Amino acid sequence: MAGKKDKKIDYIWHDRKRTFLGLPLSFTRYYLTETRLITRIGFLNVKEDELELYRIVDKALQRPFGQRIFGCGTIILFCKDADTPEKHIVSIKCPREVSDLIGSFISQHRDRYGIRGRDMVGAAGEGDCDHL
Repeated sequence: MAGKKDKKIDYIWHDRKRTFLGLPLSFTRYYLTETRLITRIGFLNVKEDELELYRIVDKALQRPFGQRIFGCGTIILFCKDADTPEKHIVSIKCPREVSDLIGSFISQHRDRYGIRGRDMVGAAGEGDCDHL
């Protein structure tokens, strides 16, 4: 029993969603491990969503004026995941550095298992255009 409590997850990066004046006054938290991105939302009732990094096929960065003033931005991840086809990491500090960090772990994970983005096209049974 004691062994389960001793197991600790090593987070490479973590942050909270920034709200008013770029302050982390939110119950939305983001965690990055070597293999997945975890989103936890809530205080009393907590909802947790995990996304395997190798399922991410593309990413985008949005830096609206209101977020850019406080050094924040939003990363949008496009995924081949049935539950989460689009994942928004909303209003975080240093979004470009975090996007590059996520991208490096995506590449490492895909290289380890020999997966490329083209291998995932049609993986969910949709968008299969091999006959064209």
